[in-house]
Amino acid sequence: MDRRTLLETFVLGLAGAHLPLFATAASAQDSSKPFSFDSVIALAREAAGKPYNRPMMKLTEPFADLKYDQYRAIRFRDDKRLFLGAGFQAELLPPGFSYQDKIEINVVTGGKVEPVAFSTDFFAFHPNYFPYPDGRAPAGLGADMGFSGVRFRHPVNRPGVWDEFAVFQGASYFRAVARDTLYGLSARGLAIGSGGSEPEEFPVFTRFWIEEPAPEDRVLRFSALLDSDSVTGAYDFSIEPGRETVTQLRVVLFPRRDIASIGIAPLTSMYFFGPESRTGIDDFRNAVHDSDGLRMVNGSGERLWRPLRNPPGIETSAFSDENPRSFGLIQRARNFSDYEDAETHYERRPSAWVEPGEGWGKGAVMLVEIPSGDEFADNIVAFWRPETPLKEGSQVDLSYRLTWGLVQEEELPFATVAATRSGISILDTRERVFAVDFDLGEITFSGVTPRIEVTAGQIKGLSVIELPAPGIVRVGFHFLPGEAKSAEFRLWLESEGVKASEIWLYRWSV
Repeated sequence: MDRRTLLETFVLGLAGAHLPLFATAASAQDSSKPFSFDSVIALAREAAGKPYNRPMMKLTEPFADLKYDQYRAIRFRDDKRLFLGAGFQAELLPPGFSYQDKIEINVVTGGKVEPVAFSTDFFAFHPNYFPYPDGRAPAGLGADMGFSGVRFRHPVNRPGVWDEFAVFQGASYFRAVARDTLYGLSARGLAIGSGGSEPEEFPVFTRFWIEEPAPEDRVLRFSALLDSDSVTGAYDFSIEPGRETVTQLRVVLFPRRDIASIGIAPLTSMYFFGPESRTGIDDFRNAVHDSDGLRMVNGSGERLWRPLRNPPGIETSAFSDENPRSFGLIQRARNFSDYEDAETHYERRPSAWVEPGEGWGKGAVMLVEIPSGDEFADNIVAFWRPETPLKEGSQVDLSYRLTWGLVQEEELPFATVAATRSGISILDTRERVFAVDFDLGEITFSGVTPRIEVTAGQIKGLSVIELPAPGIVRVGFHFLPGEAKSAEFRLWLESEGVKASEIWLYRWSV
């Protein structure tokens, strides 16, 4: 079982107390008018005035009581894909296993909405797992079921090969890949209660409207309705897959209650271990993670890099800002030798970063790190939390761009953090040694000076040296915590009296 399945099972367990009702609020859509995103906004506005009823199904044969391998043995038939002959294709996902939300799928053609009726005829059931020799379920089975999500395909890597590049399934989770990458971290439509004192809530994308693409289209457009106990939302997506897969989002939220612990543009990833710390790790691999750092460009233009950790306890960090320029969970270690894992290929996991639209105002980029004893749980969450809580009865309009890819390119004469390592000093077990590597890029080593600040404890022996790898320098120092149980670090390089690197941020704790 992969960690996404484990996570989604946990999500359903948390929210399983809702009654299995399916409220469509269909009266808010006038069928005599062409469909537009305004139609979804109207649906969300109307639904916000009513109690939430989660659209959960009572699973029946052949979708009831499935184990993981059985669920994986249900495949969408190639000849049933939506939009054959167009620039994109779509596959609809079956219910079963941990997927019980009944998701409505609509196709929009020329402004006209056509619901896609559920049928087992869409699926092939592998005879090794189901008693159907021809791979088809008998007529009449699954009549009360519905789809659990949608998967999109496009020739991303090679012409004529319909690669899967995005999937929406499980609450408001979705994932995407770019050219030469494999699925890794996930995004969500919205997070509520993450890193806060109140219980976490998982809103659900309950309905999709997919615009029928033309053969020449390179951008896929669709809308979605989000619903939960606390909020409804209208989401407008446009996705352009390629060397980078770029998603433009417009979001309109209607809170059912005041919400302080909101998470805008949340990203969810996994960090088990890396060179930063191998305490308690008995593993042949050098590192195991989907992302190794949180990168931020704040409203004043500072470039910040926060290495991810697998901490001893749940830790929540808040990076206060106003009108942030970007933030994201990044995978910088891109060589096979960084991991030595020939099966999972963590070096090919995409980074994902958010570029906010106008008017995000004051708030904080939040980072939640959860202890994990293996690589099967997503234990990292990053999102934006506005300073002002969302108010019951209000309308909140947001926009942002979400980009998935191998690198985040910036043509700036700035050094970037390449790796973080630490361990107990061999000379004094009361001290911890840190080695932070920087890629100088266009910066020359001559005249580079390290600067460091720490909130507790003592720094000793700060130095910088060139490494054999071209353009890589290492800043080393000893940290003596004394009686401190935690400390926050800020480290950067200066050249000719000005910052010449990202600011390395780090939290140490016991």
